[in-house]
Amino acid sequence: MLALSFVVEAPPSLSGAAARIRAIDQQRLGDSLARAGLELPADVHVTLLDEGDPQARDAPRWIVGRAFGSRQILIFPARATGYPYDSLESVMQHEVVHLALNARAGGRPLPRWFHEGVATSVESGWSATDHVRLFVASLREPEIADVSRLFRSDSQSESTLAYLLAAVLVDDLRRRHGATLPGRVAAHVSRGVPFERAFVLETGETPDGAATRAWVAYRRWTNWLPALTSGSALWALILLLACIAFIAARRRRAQRRREWDEEDDGQAAPEEERHEH
Repeated sequence: MLALSFVVEAPPSLSGAAARIRAIDQQRLGDSLARAGLELPADVHVTLLDEGDPQARDAPRWIVGRAFGSRQILIFPARATGYPYDSLESVMQHEVVHLALNARAGGRPLPRWFHEGVATSVESGWSATDHVRLFVASLREPEIADVSRLFRSDSQSESTLAYLLAAVLVDDLRRRHGATLPGRVAAHVSRGVPFERAFVLETGETPDGAATRAWVAYRRWTNWLPALTSGSALWALILLLACIAFIAARRRRAQRRREWDEEDDGQAAPEEERHEH
């Protein structure tokens, strides 16, 4: 595995956050990327900013991190609690996936829904739970253009919906066409193949066709939805189900973090005992 070097710049007030970034398990991250057909970047430059920085004041509150090209990441650590993240480590891992995708595509553009769906899938080990299936079914088969529109919205609730939709769609694609699909599609794009053509080459279907197929898998949940004819009622339901899915995902990931902490404590114990003698 290619060794990853984190160069972290942070003000003194964020020295603890910088230490956490440097301590991220590179092997675990590299394995997750490899399963998606991607590789760790050779080096990553991370800038951490506190909320008093002008860049933080100018950025919408739900923007937690940004990736630029194949090396640069900007993170606002104080915001690392909202969907699709549950910790500073998950923000960093999410943004590294963006860098890896950019590198695999040779710097050529990939759609936002694909970028965010892959990043959420890889970073969180996303699994389409029953709660998320119910949520997706309630959206009445959105097209890719609808997901892209949600990502362009200035509304945090619509941004959350976009992340959920993109993650569920990419999860379905990886299940049906192989976990390494993201890297294979990006590799075609790096050779100058337009994204839509690259997508068809690897899946045999268009992005809209893939989305329709994913929603059909959840349609059995919609038998009781016709009564919700008003747009406001439907969106209220969508937001409720999104919250349920978010809570379920956070519980799973919190449990995983506890297991990692226990592993770290177990490895540290012998060292502490040696110091005591």
